[in-house]
Amino acid sequence: MTPNQPLRDGGRPRSGAGLFARKGMIRRGLRYGGMLVILCVAVLVAGFLVFADSVTGMRPPETVKADAIVVLTGGYQRIEQAIDLLKRGYGERLLISGVNPATTPNQIRKATRTSPDVFECCVDIGYGAIDTIGNANETAIWIRDKGYRSVLVVTSNYHLARSLMELRRSDPDTDFIGYPVVNADLKTRAWYSEPDAMRTMLSEYGKTVIAYIRGVTGWSRDQGLRPEGEITESGRSS
Repeated sequence: MTPNQPLRDGGRPRSGAGLFARKGMIRRGLRYGGMLVILCVAVLVAGFLVFADSVTGMRPPETVKADAIVVLTGGYQRIEQAIDLLKRGYGERLLISGVNPATTPNQIRKATRTSPDVFECCVDIGYGAIDTIGNANETAIWIRDKGYRSVLVVTSNYHLARSLMELRRSDPDTDFIGYPVVNADLKTRAWYSEPDAMRTMLSEYGKTVIAYIRGVTGWSRDQGLRPEGEITESGRSS
């Protein structure tokens, strides 16, 4: 065997062709993987821009009427708006969903400066929900108990899309009508220059994307409701 003669294995010359082929596959895989990552990032960015434009463009409907009203907790501004809609006849009854079990109806009534008659007559307090999924399930149970067909949904504008998604998933037979409460930080065109507003929008967009994926894949069956034992008697009393 001469020094320049290639080594043979089983009568076949050994060459770097196989190694080059593997390296070529790895390079192609990395290239295509990089392109896929860039595409996903572009889709997410475009989706965020559409989401932000939709949120900042939301306005409450001027004339709307439903069988009932539900407000998803997250601030007294939402509850005050919902109670005002109840007083104006936009619905015959109101559910305040997702209230902390330690909070009494009387505390809510005083904080919103509402007369006792309104609460005694037409307001129900929901203590079961711990998140937006729970709000949807708690509301669906309430709707079935009351027999309503249409419900006005009051929540912050940035939270409305995800809320309606979860509500329609929990109760596809009910007509849910969104009533956005405009967040103060999102009233100006330059909201994106406000760190708090940007964080709120990015966080909610991420949650909305996850909610959409969960609906498509069926991932996570968590009901988002407190066990009955965690709902204290103080929360049920007035």
